[in-house]
Amino acid sequence: MGPGTSGSRLRLARQARGFSQQQLAGMAGVSRQAVSAVESGLSDPSLRVALALARVLGMTVEEVFGPGTPVPEMAARPLAPLAGGATRVRLAEIGDTLAALPLAGAAVSQGGFVPADGLASGSGPAGAARPVRPLSPPRPTLVVAGCDPAFPLLEAPLALLDPPVSFAWWPCASGAALELAAAGLVHAAGVHGRSADDNVTSARTALPHGAEVYGFCGWREGLVLQAGLAARVSGLVDVVKAGLRLVNREPGSEARLLLDQELAAIGASPGDLAGYQSQATGHLDVASAIAAGLADVGVASEPAALAYGLDFVPLAAEQFDLVIPVGQAGSREVPGLLKVLSSRWLLEQLATLPGYDPAPCGEHIATLLPLRP
Repeated sequence: MGPGTSGSRLRLARQARGFSQQQLAGMAGVSRQAVSAVESGLSDPSLRVALALARVLGMTVEEVFGPGTPVPEMAARPLAPLAGGATRVRLAEIGDTLAALPLAGAAVSQGGFVPADGLASGSGPAGAARPVRPLSPPRPTLVVAGCDPAFPLLEAPLALLDPPVSFAWWPCASGAALELAAAGLVHAAGVHGRSADDNVTSARTALPHGAEVYGFCGWREGLVLQAGLAARVSGLVDVVKAGLRLVNREPGSEARLLLDQELAAIGASPGDLAGYQSQATGHLDVASAIAAGLADVGVASEPAALAYGLDFVPLAAEQFDLVIPVGQAGSREVPGLLKVLSSRWLLEQLATLPGYDPAPCGEHIATLLPLRP
């Protein structure tokens, strides 16, 4: 029985049930240090400890600490027709029924209201201090800015850390994310470019005091089209000739920069594209507008196109990285982020998203030293 393998299965089983290490230890009548040692691969459990932990988890000792076995299939009732193949779903127990919520179309985004922690008074520019009436006690919360719609995947594993860390995502373009990081308003900024080197260059310019850069994912960026249009559109020149309606991204976004570069390459101008002045705030928003018939084409990531069943014509391969300002590296929240980035759970979740390449996730890309005056 290898401690690393058994420790991983124990940790995954614990996290799946929403237990902290301390909670599991208390219910099993063992020390938290014993649970931590097994999960980290430092030791194998004694027979007594193994039996106690397996009993609390509702599993056999062999399932937790023996050779790995496939998880048995379960019967679930989908809330909408399934298109065939492997459909990503959320599972929920509704009485005696196991319901499956397909993660497609609008269901892939976190639409709806979220709990507020306080009420701010008055008006003022971004970054300017304003009085706030708290609605609940402050809690450790990792704040990440950027446009990757996969960021909400971080919320669940962060909440399962011991102690737990809450998660807040500020959707915005790469340039805006770096500005927020430079202003000390976020723990990490998400940026994407043609390569990790491009992202490092952008980070070095925006954060002269230094930063750490970690990989998150890779994807292709390109033309997202109404279903069926790819048969007659092979590039932006066809979009211009056909007079297709565009939904654009905001200034400062990599998608808008890519569009402008493609326009220049074919000798066209923004005025040649109907809808160039429109703005959507993210990849899924672009895909949603096209799926709703509000536009024919936009520039966004391939995962966004696939999530809505739209056509896609690639223009560039890109890498999405996380930039952590030097002032945030020692915070309580950032170590939790780094732990989650290196977890198998996150890698497997990213791998289930069509169009995502999870290979860069958790990789340390660069340490940016402070620039000399």
